[in-house]
Amino acid sequence: MKRVALGVRMHSGWGVIVAVSSTEGSLEVVDRRHIVTMDPRIPGTKQPYHYAATLALPDSEKHLANCTIASERLALAALDEIVRDLEKRLYHIIGAAVLSASGRPLPPLSKILASHPLLHRAEGEFFRNSVIRACGRLKISAATIKERELDERLQTAFGKQASRSTQRRISTLGTSIGPPWTKDHKTAALAASILLRPRRAIASGRAQK
Repeated sequence: MKRVALGVRMHSGWGVIVAVSSTEGSLEVVDRRHIVTMDPRIPGTKQPYHYAATLALPDSEKHLANCTIASERLALAALDEIVRDLEKRLYHIIGAAVLSASGRPLPPLSKILASHPLLHRAEGEFFRNSVIRACGRLKISAATIKERELDERLQTAFGKQASRSTQRRISTLGTSIGPPWTKDHKTAALAASILLRPRRAIASGRAQK
């Protein structure tokens, strides 16, 4: 079976997953999906922490717990479909790279609900975690990559010159595979490409930095 890695970039209630394979040293996008991780039947699921901030603390905890169950269920269903489709095409998923923001630990819920910037940070973590936990359920190894460190990670994996070539290749893929090929798709594909590099290549790339 051919190796394939998933790249994931999440937003509030939705995200993009791109599956990337490497054939004879050339990266190829073999699947791309828009996934929904919010249940419109539950009020406030698109921005669960913003909605929770309007509730008393016990009710906010219950709301977030319900949203977590719904989000993980939807993420699991979406990922399971991707896995099945790729396996039918004889692809083996080696892992998923989930793009993240700062990565700083969040404070207790009461402090999150009292701070508008923290509400946004918490929601970013919320939807990323729903995908990460879904990966765990499907036995897919999931790694987080901070977006601000993506260039550095690419240089470590490919070497400085090769990383630029990889970025150019992925940036222009939209011409051959057609739309949509947004920043979400490009960034997710770059993150996935890092997982496809063998350890010895990553070590070599680190030496070239």
